[in-house]
Amino acid sequence: MSQLHHRLVGKLALETEVGPFLGDTRIRLLEAIERHGSISQAAKAVPLSYKAAWDAVDAMNNLADEALVTRTTGGRHGGGTQLTDYGRKIVAMYRAVEQEYQDALDRLAARMGEVEAGDVRKFQTLLKRMSMKTSARNQFVGKITGLREGEVDFEVRLRLDETNELVAVITRESAENLELAIGKEVFAFVKSSSLLLLTDPNVRTTARNQLWGEVSHIHDGPVNAEVGLTLPGGKTVTAVVTRDSVANLGLSLGSRACAVFKASAVILAVYA
Repeated sequence: MSQLHHRLVGKLALETEVGPFLGDTRIRLLEAIERHGSISQAAKAVPLSYKAAWDAVDAMNNLADEALVTRTTGGRHGGGTQLTDYGRKIVAMYRAVEQEYQDALDRLAARMGEVEAGDVRKFQTLLKRMSMKTSARNQFVGKITGLREGEVDFEVRLRLDETNELVAVITRESAENLELAIGKEVFAFVKSSSLLLLTDPNVRTTARNQLWGEVSHIHDGPVNAEVGLTLPGGKTVTAVVTRDSVANLGLSLGSRACAVFKASAVILAVYA
């Protein structure tokens, strides 16, 4: 029987504790945006669905220190999409590191004959277990700016950027397990179904989190619609509301709206 040879062929992926940040598909999307100046044309070139392309751009902008992609709505040509200088640098760096990564895999593959097949399978299982995805549509990262301890709960204030801040309420036990402290970087998750949308700035609500922005996309479904808001700092937040709510609020691309959600709806995570 001939010897089984293993060859490692991989795609470079930059991961955060909340899931993928950059990978081959997202890099190709960024490169297509640079070529076409249109997210719809870029999505076709990858290919991705239009919604998946929007979701990827939102996720990258939310997790990056600076926006990778900027968008404009309306106008004579219906708006456009383009990479920022930071986005171009990220693409160039990714492609350079990708080549180094593959070279390293090739060197490792040359030594795979020394490794038992069972060890390879265990290694593959470990990689699978270590990967993590979340169903939360809204994912943010920021540093803790405030902690207030109660008898049962902890109130945690998280700075997203110069304009926006989140408030989360978690149990004392969770705060201790996460070892929270002022200045510590944490991740925040909020399900899109936990968000409400408002357009009247005079409406009062008990919800601690109120993020104002401009409607950047609306994806209609049979009953509900997914509405994305771009915040002043470039980050985005997504809510799922009924189609009737979209009509009643008069939501359209470029209109102002506020995403409202309770502090108890925010889930926090930290580096292990």
